[in-house]
Amino acid sequence: MAGSAGGGRKYALTSDEDESDFWGFAQEARGLFTSSEDGLRQVELLGCLPQGTLLKCIDHLGGRRASAGSADVAFLDAQGVEMGSYFVTGVTVTAAEPSLHGEGLLDVTVRLWCDQLLPGSAWVWELLRTGRLSRKGLWHSLDAEGRIAWLSVALWSRRYQRRERPEDTAPGQVFTLDGRQVVDAAGFYCALGEAINGPGGYFGWNLAAVDDCLRGGFGAAPPFTLAWENSDIARSRMVGDRASDRRAGADFGVLQEIFADHGVDVLLR
Repeated sequence: MAGSAGGGRKYALTSDEDESDFWGFAQEARGLFTSSEDGLRQVELLGCLPQGTLLKCIDHLGGRRASAGSADVAFLDAQGVEMGSYFVTGVTVTAAEPSLHGEGLLDVTVRLWCDQLLPGSAWVWELLRTGRLSRKGLWHSLDAEGRIAWLSVALWSRRYQRRERPEDTAPGQVFTLDGRQVVDAAGFYCALGEAINGPGGYFGWNLAAVDDCLRGGFGAAPPFTLAWENSDIARSRMVGDRASDRRAGADFGVLQEIFADHGVDVLLR
């Protein structure tokens, strides 16, 4: 259903428990990337045409039946094609009023919980939606948290970004990684994703994820060559790692071992 949206509709909500229970589109979603200390978010679905369970909940504001449950929030491109989605839970309608975005539309306020919607991600989704994620290095000016947010969008949008070339490249390719901006682990993963899959590309955001990507299905399967330019910068900045923590720093030596185990020839320059 999301694929037929368009018309300024940027979001589509569907019940996670019943795919046939479509909750409607929204033109904007204010507060989606802003969480409180308890992890809950107050989100305004602006220009919304509620359907299904979401519409029923509006009739029960202030009561137990205002709780809609869990949902998938899909991000749509300018043609209404889904770019990626997030799982949200505890969706509860707290307010609804006529919208200025169009006749018959509502601005619906909901409370929900999600730990995957990272602050700083909204503008990256907008770059992707408007076709402006078209050149490498747009992440270079970001701070540490911004690079993590960038990687999260690369992760959740990876299938959409590779929709026209879903198969891995042929073995034996040479990918050049520009290491000048690799000042921490997140910077390395940003650069690696772009080297293999182009602007905004994804190829892991921790050691375990890189290991998974090297098994195939993420744009390139070994054997291939990674020409790592300016690797001395990363050598001095990337230290320590806890594989269970996606935000931990990647150890330079461990990365080399992972690549070697999968038959990737790394040329340090």
